[in-house]
Amino acid sequence: MHLDHSHSALSAVSADAHRPDGARRALRIGLGGPVGSGKTATVAALCRALRDELSLAVVTNDIYTREDAEFLLREAVLPPERITAVETGACPHTAIRDDISANLEAVEDLEDAVGPLDLILVESGGDNLTATFSKGLVDAQIFVIDVAGGDDIPRKGGPGVTTADLLVVNKTDLAPYVGSDLARMAADAKAQRAELPVVFQSLRGETGVADVAAWVRGRLAAWAA
Repeated sequence: MHLDHSHSALSAVSADAHRPDGARRALRIGLGGPVGSGKTATVAALCRALRDELSLAVVTNDIYTREDAEFLLREAVLPPERITAVETGACPHTAIRDDISANLEAVEDLEDAVGPLDLILVESGGDNLTATFSKGLVDAQIFVIDVAGGDDIPRKGGPGVTTADLLVVNKTDLAPYVGSDLARMAADAKAQRAELPVVFQSLRGETGVADVAAWVRGRLAAWAA
């Protein structure tokens, strides 16, 4: 365990692409979003899509349980030693943005135990549209919303929607049943995010998580370069 992180040390870790032994550390990608938006299902799908080509691991966050990690374990998306959980004990954003020490320790312990790793996915507990990750914890952020939450979410904005490196609009297959206008959501997302990318996704559809996996591969290529 690494228990001696000060806030200044956390910033230094984020700025350094290498571990103390000189080896390149894993790329860290955070996934945040409201409760029920499909973050854990997206993480599971990404693990299935990437596990044969990359060495990866997952850190999940829940307030008082290990429920998301247990779901991934039941689904056998990765070997058990590559999945770990953080119980935040408070609003999820505190552990991914304000006091990141528990998550950073979990990330480093995974690299020590099963590394070297190419990629670590850090899933936030369900939070609101203001949830963002500290740059001291992750190198890029995915924000997941879903059409059942209302097609006005992109228009309402918030830091998660407007600043995440990738916005995922999930559960598009439900749009006809909940009265969500996908074209309107796309236009509103474009207005909020300018050139930042947006993916519309249904994990029940034929392409599934393919577009998000392709984006992750692109970030990995840039990281390696």
